[in-house]
Formats: sequence, structure tokens, C-alpha cells
Amino acid sequence: MRLILALTATAALALPVAAAVAPVTPAPVVAAERAFAADGAALGFKLSFLNHSAPDAIVIQPEPVNAWESLRAAPDGKPDDPKLEWWPTWAGISASGDLGFTTGPYSVAGKRRGHYFTVWKRQQDGQWKWVFDGGVGSDPAASPGPDSTPGYLPVSTVRGMYPESAFAQVQAAEAALAADATVDSRAAYRKVLACDGRIQASPMAPATGCSTHGPELDWRAKAIAFSHIGGSASSAGDMAWTYGTARWTADGRAVNAHYVRVWQRRADGWKLVFDELLIPPAS
Repeated sequence: MRLILALTATAALALPVAAAVAPVTPAPVVAAERAFAADGAALGFKLSFLNHSAPDAIVIQPEPVNAWESLRAAPDGKPDDPKLEWWPTWAGISASGDLGFTTGPYSVAGKRRGHYFTVWKRQQDGQWKWVFDGGVGSDPAASPGPDSTPGYLPVSTVRGMYPESAFAQVQAAEAALAADATVDSRAAYRKVLACDGRIQASPMAPATGCSTHGPELDWRAKAIAFSHIGGSASSAGDMAWTYGTARWTADGRAVNAHYVRVWQRRADGWKLVFDELLIPPAS
């Protein structure tokens, strides 16, 4: 009996031990953003933005354009150009670890000016590149500094689905939001906005939770005409980013803006976890 037990124990010791799987966190996109920002300080705006963007990346200027084409046409920076700095204070990532985002304050010449927002995608070679970058002038005064630890959006725990099916569902959610927003944009947002979601556009600080969503939504136009343009979903089908047009009337003036969003699939369906309106300056 002791021999059998000894042999069994020996065999058990010979079995391979499964490696522990590290939990998925937004740490890789935070690291990508910090590397991007460091290159911004070292290389200047143009080179750093080119080096860290994907070939299909877009920026709003004031319409969506290919970032590479826009950046290559831009003048080269000068050593005495005002210094642009930014740092992440909040980030999220898909369960498949291939789509994420960060947001936080940015400053020009040492003065805080607003908040940036970047969507990141992991490329086939494993590198992270941004596919969208844009910011708003929302008040950054109370935001944590560059050395702070960013907050994380909890990673989705729902069962995965094909990205094509996921994105079709997100497009349907956007269509429903758009239909409701033509009547009452604030009510439309409240139907789909996650309590831990973040929205920004106004001169106020970004609204970071249920208790602060109200003033930001009230600042926005009551009726907004949204029109979806594009975006993509993660390979796990649990997260998607979208962008499109946003049009309304303010003080008798037509406003032609754009939105960018991040949707996350949860147990109770697709929820909006980030929304930003990019509004061109009044002419």
C-alpha cells in the first residue's frame, strides 16, 4: 500500500503545473499612454503622434480625417513650441485585452487646459496604437496630477461573443439612443448610461458617476440629432468604441459637432461607459 501511495505521489509530482493566468487590467493601455506622452515631450507633437497612431487612426478637424495624412501635412515642430503634456487618470480595457482607452488632463506650457481621450487597439504585432485621439476643454483643475494612479473601469465579466455580432448590437443601441435624443437627449442618455460611466464636453469637470451626470446632461441641448459613422468592437465582443455626428441648435445657431463613445456589454445589456462631444469653436 505504501509503495502504491509513493508511486502515486511521484506521478503527481511529475504532472505539469498550470501557469497562473494574470487578470486582465487596463495597465497595458496606461503604459502605452504614458510612453506616448513621454515621446511627446522628447520628440514633439508631430513625431510622437505619428509614432503611436495606427494607420487607420482618425482625428476630428473639424470633420473625421485620417490621422497620418493630417499629421504628415502638418508643419514640423520647433524647439520653442509650447510644451504639450498629458497623463491618464482613468482607463478601461476589454476582456480580450485588445481594445482600451484612457482619459485625463492635458496642459499647454504648464497650464491645464482640458481633458484628452484616446482609444487604443492592440495591433497584430502586439504593439498598442491609438485609433482615436481628441479632447475637450472640461475643467481639469481638480484632476489628480501626473504621478497619480489611474482609476480603472471594471473589466466586463459577461460571456464573449463574435465582434461582428457585438458591433451590430452596439449599432442598434446607438440607433435607439439617436431616435430618443431627437426628442429628449437627457432622457435618452439616462436609459443607457452606466452609473460608473464618464461624460465630458462642457466647461465643467468631467461627470464621473451618477451623482454628477445630471449637470453635464442638463448643459447639453435637449434635442440632438446623432448619426453613427464608425468604430469597432473587441475580439471578445464585450467592448466597442463608436463615433459619429451630433447636430443641434443653440441660440438660433446650427451646431455641427461629433461624438465619441465607449460601450461595454454587461449582464443587463450594452451600457455607455464614456461619451464625449467634440464641439467646434463658434465662428
